[in-house]
Amino acid sequence: MLKIQEIRELIKLIDESSIDEFTFEQNGSKVSMSKNNQPTVQAVNQSGATPVAVPPAPEPAPQPPAPANAENQAADPAGASGTAAASAADADLVAITSPMVGTFYESPSPDAEPYVKKGDPIQKDSVVCIVEAMKLMNEIEAEVNGEIVDILVENGQLVEYGQEMFTVKRK
Repeated sequence: MLKIQEIRELIKLIDESSIDEFTFEQNGSKVSMSKNNQPTVQAVNQSGATPVAVPPAPEPAPQPPAPANAENQAADPAGASGTAAASAADADLVAITSPMVGTFYESPSPDAEPYVKKGDPIQKDSVVCIVEAMKLMNEIEAEVNGEIVDILVENGQLVEYGQEMFTVKRK
C-alpha cells in the first residue's frame, strides 16, 4: 500500500502534468486519480480494507512581494537606478532546476571530483550533476551557456521537481 506522502507526491505530479487520468496498481492495491471539478483520490486495498479518500494537496498561496528596505532607499538618492541595475543583472541569471524528485549528487561517484564548482564555465550540453530517482542515475545537463554563480543544494540532498539547484550567469 502506498504511503500518504507518496500519494500526495503523485497528486502533485499529476496536477502539474497534462495527464487527465491515472491508475496505479501494486500488490493488490489500486490508486486512481482523475482531473475533474471535484477531485478525489481513492486508494483501495483488495484485502478488504476500507477505501481511503485523500483530498488533493492544497496549492500554496502566492507570496506577497517583499517590502522595500527603507535603509536602501535612503542611502540611494537615485532610488530607481539601483533597482534597474539589479534587475538588469538578474536578467542574466538563470536557474537550473531539477526535472524530477530524487537525490542530488554533485559527482559521478563519492570519490570523484564534482561535475561543476562555483565559477566554472558551462556549455548547454555540460553535465552539472546527477539526480537519482528510483535507483536510476539521471545526468542533468545545463541547457544554457554560462558560468556557475551558486550551487543551491548540498550533495546527497533530496530535491523536488522544479527545485532550483544552480544559479548560472548567461554568456
